[in-house]
Amino acid sequence: MTQPPDDPNHDSKDDQPDDKGADIVDLNAARSGRRSEPEPPVLEGEVLRVDQPGPSRTDWRASLERKATTRQPIIPLWLRSRAEAIETLRWAGLHYAHVASYQLVRTPLYAGRLVARAPLGLVRLVSGFVRWTFDLKGEPARIAAVRKSDYDGYLKLSRQRDIRVRARGWMTGLILLGLLVLAVVTVNQPTAAQWGMLAVAVALLGILGKPADRPLINRAVMASEVEKLTSDIVVRALSVLGIAGITQALSKNPKDAIRFVAPITRDGPGWRADIDLPYGVTVADVLDRRKQLSGALRRPLGCIWPEGDPSVHEGRLILWVGDKDLSKTVVRSPLKRASSHDVFKGVPFGNDPRGRLVTVPLIQHNVLIGSQPGQGKTSSIRELAAGIVLDATVEAWFHELKGTGDLDPYDKVCHRYVSGIEDEAIAYAADSLTLLRKEVMRRSAALKALPADLCPDKRITRQIADKRSLGLHPLVCIIDECQNLFAHPEYGDKAGDDAEFIIKLGRALGVVLILATQRPDRDSLPTGISANVSIRFCLRVAGQLENDMILGTSAYKNGIRATVFVPEKDAGTGYLVGATPMPKVVKAAYLNTPETQLIADRAYALRKARGTLSGHALGETPEQAAPSFDLLADILAVVPPSEAKVWNETVVDRLAELRPDAYGAWAALEGGAKTAQLTTALKPYGVRTMQVWGTPESGGKGANRIGIARDDITTAITQRDKGKAS
Repeated sequence: MTQPPDDPNHDSKDDQPDDKGADIVDLNAARSGRRSEPEPPVLEGEVLRVDQPGPSRTDWRASLERKATTRQPIIPLWLRSRAEAIETLRWAGLHYAHVASYQLVRTPLYAGRLVARAPLGLVRLVSGFVRWTFDLKGEPARIAAVRKSDYDGYLKLSRQRDIRVRARGWMTGLILLGLLVLAVVTVNQPTAAQWGMLAVAVALLGILGKPADRPLINRAVMASEVEKLTSDIVVRALSVLGIAGITQALSKNPKDAIRFVAPITRDGPGWRADIDLPYGVTVADVLDRRKQLSGALRRPLGCIWPEGDPSVHEGRLILWVGDKDLSKTVVRSPLKRASSHDVFKGVPFGNDPRGRLVTVPLIQHNVLIGSQPGQGKTSSIRELAAGIVLDATVEAWFHELKGTGDLDPYDKVCHRYVSGIEDEAIAYAADSLTLLRKEVMRRSAALKALPADLCPDKRITRQIADKRSLGLHPLVCIIDECQNLFAHPEYGDKAGDDAEFIIKLGRALGVVLILATQRPDRDSLPTGISANVSIRFCLRVAGQLENDMILGTSAYKNGIRATVFVPEKDAGTGYLVGATPMPKVVKAAYLNTPETQLIADRAYALRKARGTLSGHALGETPEQAAPSFDLLADILAVVPPSEAKVWNETVVDRLAELRPDAYGAWAALEGGAKTAQLTTALKPYGVRTMQVWGTPESGGKGANRIGIARDDITTAITQRDKGKAS
């Protein structure tokens, strides 16, 4: 409202209309412009609001994607695997066959119980029938009405009773008449029918005469009393672990401190709970207290298997509580009755705590197994070896450097085999690695020469492996107790360099190296090997250093700890890394010596039929890898004193001209591989490479490349000769 003109405080200028007239403002445009304007700067002392008002808005597609991760499988997990489905059906068949046999054997006992209980059943039947006919069940109500002098109520109850008794009397008469007719008819029936009717009558009377505390039929299988896992039990267990973050969160907000992101459900033979731990608490904190968690849940330690899900975040805990102690479970190998196997599909290795089969891929991988003595390392190797020998296309090189003959059943199918701890056995294993190195170089050239349509990815496939003439079939080398080789004063350094070379380059060429050790330290397991192996299986070890040597750097810090396993009790159980998307606890299948022998016999028959027996299996003399030439002397022969320094690739080309049989495969390599070959070959002699300026022998521009100094070769020869003399 405007002020009147006679108001002295009124400003007449403000009340006058503009000569140009009023402006019409587009509100939508003004609002959009206001939204696009930059926010004013925050002044000192002013509160900055970082949370936007109103409900949070998320992309509906992202919301659906998150929800999709919780979809339940349409087909049960046990039906997705043929092996698991067969095992489940086999177990169900054996279970019900046992129940049927158990009850069938006890049929005479149950018949005797029915006969003994039939008189009491007859008494109960007659007394119950009489009480029903004369409505004796309502007698207490009528007596109570008399005691209360409720004559009207008594008369109503009496009339009701008379009506019931009259109707039930007629029904009773008809039933008795029917029974009489049935008895007369039965008398004229054959004896078998009479006995049948009598048996049915006795059985019915025996069931009626059953005592309340004595069941007629015994239980064939006693169900284990396992407490159902609930959220209250889980929260109670986590609250007593002594983890400061959980204790503080529960004291401030008992209801929401520990959040369950999915319902607790049955998952295999146990219960699964998906939990978000309080802020700042990681799964590793819970893994440190697995024993305390076992006590809090009142379950054996072998039933408690907490694990993380880093794909979500480090505080996502997946707690699985099994019905049966894993340490008391014997895992049967699917290979015990297999007639053959395909290593390109992996090797069935064992079961996880939930009873699911775990397969280890071998092609394009290398395997490292480590543990303390007596924890099941050798049985793990036996299982892998079973899958290897049952594939007739695989060339097996097995080395057991403990001398106990654990792999002896397989010697009849191996191309190279040795068992022993003496220097001769160690030298044999070192020769095998040298030969494998040469084989890797040969395969590299052979694979490169294959046409693109046969080998588009430059990797060994099943189709290529089946073409025996190409010589590119899978080759698997097992070295058990490899610490005895790598720590050997004479053969160790060279063997370590060869093994590292094979692991790095042989993966795509069908050459697989499987190493097992009970002493995982820097001396017995070179870091170049432990750092490059793709699949690792660690059974019980003593500490963090050994754990990370096998499972990889920071594995212990990330909660993958093989120190949690109980010595001897958890034999055969370990952490498997690299074979599955996430690290997994696995109990390896167990094969005893007679079972291993049967597998080896089937493998021998299979290989003999296909003509793939070779080497040791045919009694041939083992190939010697020790060269009849001196590498250092050959280098001095091709590098004259006038050349103080020379490129590695130049030296390799000259060596190939000097001894084509020995160095021809080196020269076939290209670029960095050729340079690295000479560098690795010189390492055992202590000769180091360096940057060398030079020009190609064929002409061209000068450049800095990896090379050697001739004086270093001369010094190495001198030191070597002095060592021999001493």
